[in-house]
Amino acid sequence: MSQSPMTRPEIAAGTLIDNRYIIQKLLGQGGLGRTYLAYDTRRFNEACVLKEFAPIGTGENGLEQSRNLFKREAKILHQLQHPQIPRFLACFEGDGRLFLVQEYVDGKTYSALLGELQRQGRNFVEAEVIQWLKKLLPVLEYVHQHNIIHRDISPDNIMLPEGTDLPVLIDFGVGKQIADLKDGRNSHHVTFVGKMSLVGKVGYAPREQISLGLCSPCSDLYALGVTAIVLLTGRDPSLLMDQYSLEWQWRFYSYVSDAFAQVLNRMLADTPNKRYQTAREVLAGLERLTAPEVRKPAPIVDLSPTVFHPEYQAITPRPQSFNQYGETILSSPLTSPIEQIEQPSLNPAFIKRCQEELAYYIGPMANLVVEETLAETPHISAEQLVELMAKEIPDIQAAFKFKNKLLS
Repeated sequence: MSQSPMTRPEIAAGTLIDNRYIIQKLLGQGGLGRTYLAYDTRRFNEACVLKEFAPIGTGENGLEQSRNLFKREAKILHQLQHPQIPRFLACFEGDGRLFLVQEYVDGKTYSALLGELQRQGRNFVEAEVIQWLKKLLPVLEYVHQHNIIHRDISPDNIMLPEGTDLPVLIDFGVGKQIADLKDGRNSHHVTFVGKMSLVGKVGYAPREQISLGLCSPCSDLYALGVTAIVLLTGRDPSLLMDQYSLEWQWRFYSYVSDAFAQVLNRMLADTPNKRYQTAREVLAGLERLTAPEVRKPAPIVDLSPTVFHPEYQAITPRPQSFNQYGETILSSPLTSPIEQIEQPSLNPAFIKRCQEELAYYIGPMANLVVEETLAETPHISAEQLVELMAKEIPDIQAAFKFKNKLLS
């Protein structure tokens, strides 16, 4: 009796598969299989991704059903030809195992990129996320036109390849392909799929997908909206939603224009018919946006900040304005916002106010705590500083009041 894919061990590095692919290392493992980096010996040892179908906890009937789904998905993925989707290369079965072969993307996931920014003291900002959405939404439009719903959009499944500024949508794995709508059973681009193919990360997938298995193009748009607010706030979705009302509270942790917030909130609507229904609609909403307003407080003495321009080897004056937190905003950047976003420096008046408010809860140690935090992360934003200082307050309700007073 042959082993089922469920119980087969991981394939060792150096193993030759199908007399063609040399396994290099395991990239990841989930409930439906394993993913390997491999070299294709028939294509000059070109790197590729080998996905082994190895579902966990499935009976024989479910296994056969999943196998059929796997093969049907491979057939449809073969039709996708888009520069921002890894190319589907092959599907084969050997030694009792089933494999998909896809193009290898050499780059970083947006989870990794967000982590890098946070180590610099910031998250993605509005201008960056708007440009990112504009580059990614046409990919979703293309996928949806082929009657495929990704079903698992998150920062882990979007990559930025080396040497390009175009994000790539990855991991169209087993269980994420919905209906081939040519069968005519459903004309509303909504399907119900069995328990085996219920996928999607909790917090990113909308309620109808997680609870009922219902999915549509706007399900992907919801997950893309969640991914956007995670990039803006640097926080897990579970920390951006009120645990009692289940309403999104993401704006508390990121400053964006009201117009852009309205676009994101429509993507994040709990009820599917309240959301944008197509990627094209979201793009139209983004195109209507104007540049974010800069709210200026009372006049402050112009300190004439300067920046070093390497091309001219000179010190160039830059105009100065302030946002609602007293952060200095440098206008007229030398590069586009998506290429280089200048980190605002915190206004001393805001820092002093933060120390005074924190001292009310933790005493005179507040000054030292704030100073040490600024020394360790000199480019920290106002929101991030307030968030870190709130963690110094033991009482949750008091911490909430502290954040609300400084950021409202």
